[in-house]
Amino acid sequence: MAGRSVRSLGLVLQSSRRFSESGDNGWFRSLFVHKVEARKDAHSNLLSKKETSNLYKIQFHNVKPECLDAYNSLEAEVQSRLHQDLDYPCEVVGSWNTWYGEQDQAVHLWRYRGGYPALTECLQKLRASKEYLEFRKERAKMLLSRKNQLLLEFSFWNEPQPRRGPNIYELRTYNLKPGTMIEWGNRWARAIKYRQENNEAVGGFFTQIGDLYVVHHLWAYESLQAREETRNAAWQKEGWDVNVYYTVPLVRSMMSRLMIPTECSPLQ
Repeated sequence: MAGRSVRSLGLVLQSSRRFSESGDNGWFRSLFVHKVEARKDAHSNLLSKKETSNLYKIQFHNVKPECLDAYNSLEAEVQSRLHQDLDYPCEVVGSWNTWYGEQDQAVHLWRYRGGYPALTECLQKLRASKEYLEFRKERAKMLLSRKNQLLLEFSFWNEPQPRRGPNIYELRTYNLKPGTMIEWGNRWARAIKYRQENNEAVGGFFTQIGDLYVVHHLWAYESLQAREETRNAAWQKEGWDVNVYYTVPLVRSMMSRLMIPTECSPLQ
């Protein structure tokens, strides 16, 4: 029995050796060889703008339905004061209520010119402000939940600038597979040219803190019909379908929010 077992083991090893040596990518060799491409820098440095040090924060506030009007009024008052106060190194990029997507949700996008030091300075000043602390207490009574993320902007997207309305905005959120951000950026650096003719591209961001490997694309349209026509027109351009083909496998999940700007939003 012992001799038979030894002979059987020898046959298995010989078979495994022949199988693994039949090609460079044999299954046996793949158990031990792992190819890792060298990276020269973090993807945040490779994909973000070099000429600016902007840091963005996006907030998602789920508001009690009966409190949405009161919430918007309170938020507008505080945002107006912070936006106009040069002592605070932050500015409101845009504020919206969701129209289609999660209902009774407010979305706010802030910009900190100066990166993390500006964010830290702003937070320290807000914590020392009795007026702001009272605002937070009052706001908390109106909320069901809240979430925020810190973002950097892609180098190939234009920086969000105030615009006149009326517009509707679409926030498309992509949860990517870990390790695919560079490929996503490389593809969209080519793809963005297909979506800029109608001035619909507002901003493109990726997360640094919060849920990671998340991408947000922000678009503006005059109407739902304009959105339909603009998106359909992209498919008529040679090359757009190729970029979609190569980016879809990078995505774990995605969602779309259609949003209406609040009265105080710089993006109207």
